[in-house]
Amino acid sequence: MEHAADPDLVRDAKRGDEAAFTSLLRPLLEPAYRLAAGMLQDRQLAEDAVQEAAMKAWRKIHQLREGTQMRPWFLGIVANECRTTRRGRWWGVLKRDPERRSAEAPDEEAVRGIDLRNALKRLRADQRVVMVLYFYLDLPLEEIATITGASFAAVRGRLYRGIRELRADFPIAEVQA
Repeated sequence: MEHAADPDLVRDAKRGDEAAFTSLLRPLLEPAYRLAAGMLQDRQLAEDAVQEAAMKAWRKIHQLREGTQMRPWFLGIVANECRTTRRGRWWGVLKRDPERRSAEAPDEEAVRGIDLRNALKRLRADQRVVMVLYFYLDLPLEEIATITGASFAAVRGRLYRGIRELRADFPIAEVQA
């Protein structure tokens, strides 16, 4: 778990200091992008979602309570922005295959990566966000519960069910010695 945001930076950001806000947000942009990319399965949409979330965080920085951790607060905004994007009227029209097929045969690792992304797309949105936060961002379940607004037990159940569903798509071959 990370420590609470620097109270001086938070105070300055709440007073409108853009440099303080940038200092708070900068270390969170990479995990925010990984979260958005995992949820949306599209690089451009992920970048747009993180940018929109950053603007919303700037507008709502006054809502960050004293002692609150910045990472779950901001990643919660990112997750909500991704959900909004997915619910959008034009999601089905805008969504396109992020992997352009080349004339050459893809290697085995690329195929597995595409298969995994497709399998993640088939999970329910609440399972997918938990899987992305847990496996892509290596966040603990307690922090995932804070980000998603769900109970610890609900997050643990979503993770378990998501893993079970993915295992059905990826049978494990036994290794013979």
